[in-house]
Amino acid sequence: MTNRWRNFIILLSIVGPGIITANVDNDAGGITTYSLAGAHFGYSLLWSLIPITIALIVVQEMSSRMGVITGKGLAELIRENYGVKITFWLMLALSVTNIGNTAAEFAGWAASNELFGISKYISVPVGALIVWLLVVKGTYQVVEKIFLAVCVVYLVYIPAAFMAKPQWSQVATEMLRPSFSFDTTYIVMLIGMVGTTIAPWMQFYLQSSVVEKGIKKETYWASRIDVVFGCFMVDIIALFIIVTCGATLFKAGVHVETAKDVAIALQPMAGRYASILFGIGLANASLFSASILPLATAYTICEGMGFEAGVNKSFRDAPIFMTLYTVFIVIGAMIVLVPTIPLIAVMWMSQVVNGVMLPFVLVFMLMLINKKDLMGDYVNGRAFNWIAWGTTITMVALTVLFVLSMFFW
Repeated sequence: MTNRWRNFIILLSIVGPGIITANVDNDAGGITTYSLAGAHFGYSLLWSLIPITIALIVVQEMSSRMGVITGKGLAELIRENYGVKITFWLMLALSVTNIGNTAAEFAGWAASNELFGISKYISVPVGALIVWLLVVKGTYQVVEKIFLAVCVVYLVYIPAAFMAKPQWSQVATEMLRPSFSFDTTYIVMLIGMVGTTIAPWMQFYLQSSVVEKGIKKETYWASRIDVVFGCFMVDIIALFIIVTCGATLFKAGVHVETAKDVAIALQPMAGRYASILFGIGLANASLFSASILPLATAYTICEGMGFEAGVNKSFRDAPIFMTLYTVFIVIGAMIVLVPTIPLIAVMWMSQVVNGVMLPFVLVFMLMLINKKDLMGDYVNGRAFNWIAWGTTITMVALTVLFVLSMFFW
């Protein structure tokens, strides 16, 4: 067997954590955020996808590298290096945020099913049972293969964008011509786009997945390809969602508040099939992410507090892990079934809170990955540190602008 074929086989065996983690970004909240960005601002926010993609690659690569070199999850490393008290409060904040995120996924699942005439009182319990059985009864290898297959469905947003018939020359111009506004809604939308693309929970989940898969230092090159490919894929899909809504809803001045509204509004503008494709994409993304988010939260808490965790483990082997996964699914599903809960606000604000929390997680990651005694020769290079610290400072600045805008503008 030649080295080229051997490397290709190694790559196929490693691929998974990076692509899956990145694609969960395009969940119900993410699709809603990108849809609103296109519907309310047209193509004017497309430029942000370039720096967001670069930042996402750097942050995800750091998570993957720490998992490979240390063999430990991010929460475990924070506990060992900075103490239980800090870890506890960080886990609590992430748990509360992820409950909102999980509810947002089930809200997206309910909305997409309503497009096809299925009540949320049927779709949500069935969806919750499916994602629970998948993880509790499956093995890591089986679950990963299913998740990878689900990622392919995101490609439905590409033909939906072409059906919207955008002016591609204008799209290219807006992507390469950065613009900025101090308008409150613009700032909040920008924070939401960063928060939904580089969510805090992702770093914990990716590192845990790399550890559970057992990726070694010798094959880390394959893990890096997995991460970079996943990051490009997620933001290319985000691009097509924004273009679809910018070419139709923004151009026509149609007001929408959810991804479901977008799917309905697309039918008379881009055709019935574009509307159906958008709805299928929303359903796929919502159920996929409803599986991952509770899983990521359970991983994070168990690693941070020193409990056994892993998809390959049973209820008997990891009772806290499996119980937490179950509880987060139940709470997320129940929130959606309460008639008086403002689901739009839950979905949107969960993404903004992600953006506000991200700097705290990045600071811990940067301190850890630059520890020579922890990472050895695999500490960050100067370029990675500049980009990662730049992302952190930018998110802090945007958050401060957001708070100031609520009081003074």
